[in-house]
Amino acid sequence: MSSDPSFNMTIVDVFSIRGRGTVVTGTIDQGRVRVGDVLELRGMSDPREVVVSAIEMLRKKVNQAAVGDYVGILFKDITKEDVSTGDELVGIMWSNAE
Repeated sequence: MSSDPSFNMTIVDVFSIRGRGTVVTGTIDQGRVRVGDVLELRGMSDPREVVVSAIEMLRKKVNQAAVGDYVGILFKDITKEDVSTGDELVGIMWSNAE
């Protein structure tokens, strides 16, 4: 699934959950994000595509989140070492599925 091209979130914190993956936290600056979305991780290294495995808000799993929400986003395809505070998650293109 693709993502909202206006989506943008600056990463505030990052941590690993053994057996689950890497979680990044932050407030969504723009757009919306859904489980299954493909985002681009932009930081000090080359940009790379990542897939949203899960989203949590206030210790509750949700299927989507929007601008202003403080979220934790789980990725299975990156490690804690791949992400730094201040990196950005950016939407790539619109999703056809609602």
